Amino acid sequence: MKSSIGILCILLITVVSTSYISAQSDDEVISVDSSIVVANAAVTDAAGNWVGGLERKHFRIFENGFEQEIRSFETETTPFAAVILLDTSGSMEERVTLARAAAIQFLDGLRSDDFAAIYNFYSKVEMVQDFSNSRDLREQAFDLKADGMTVLNDAVYKAAEILAKRSETRRAIIVLSDGADTMSKRSADKALRAALFANAIIYTVDMSAIGTNGKDRFQNQGVLKNFAEKTGGKFIATPGGIAMRDAFRGIVNELSQQYTITYQPSNNKKDGKWRAIEIRVSRPNLTIRTRKGYNAPKSK
Repeated sequence: MKSSIGILCILLITVVSTSYISAQSDDEVISVDSSIVVANAAVTDAAGNWVGGLERKHFRIFENGFEQEIRSFETETTPFAAVILLDTSGSMEERVTLARAAAIQFLDGLRSDDFAAIYNFYSKVEMVQDFSNSRDLREQAFDLKADGMTVLNDAVYKAAEILAKRSETRRAIIVLSDGADTMSKRSADKALRAALFANAIIYTVDMSAIGTNGKDRFQNQGVLKNFAEKTGGKFIATPGGIAMRDAFRGIVNELSQQYTITYQPSNNKKDGKWRAIEIRVSRPNLTIRTRKGYNAPKSK
């Protein structure tokens, strides 16, 4: 960012006191009881290096153009909670082993106060490992086989649902998939909105087979990129070997090195409308990646 003011557009609303997601069908509305907005920011310099040492006084936050009072400010050492989603559908074939190795790389970077859960999805979503700060992968993860259809959207929605119940203000969903949804009950938009309401960043890793034809791969990557870009996360091309190791090390480092800002909106209308968030940083040449806004709660 070349201007002297780094601009970032939110990491969304979350509830500090109470948060819940409820929906049984794709037509139902996700509900969040919220009075506090949480914005998580990853800050890098022109060379792409993490920028530490910023203080509360360096940040200003705006909602729809109106400056808001910062209620709390936390440095980059704040713990996070993450859900790893492993695609084990039939289209993944031998790449299940690669996805499992990626999960191991992520767990290896956890700090003592970080927590991660692992779910796999095919024709349904199943828990492989509940939230833990352990760096070990449980034995049942090594029995996973590629089979069935793909419920990618349902898996993202499920991850958002369980993250919304966590106390950590930093939350992430890591998706390892080829992006081809064939059986979900929920749309990609509903899954995305669930992640936004849960204050979860989505990191997506393209696990497409090398032989996937151009049109299909382009379409599937578009789905994965959309999840990542709209939540302030990252899309990572098919990793392998050192590239995979570095990619997952980078995700853990980013989650560990963020700034968390909270505020209580001066606009307390429950109208369900979109509210743009802008955060300004009083240092030049900084890049801040986060999501772009949130929908206010809506009265029934």
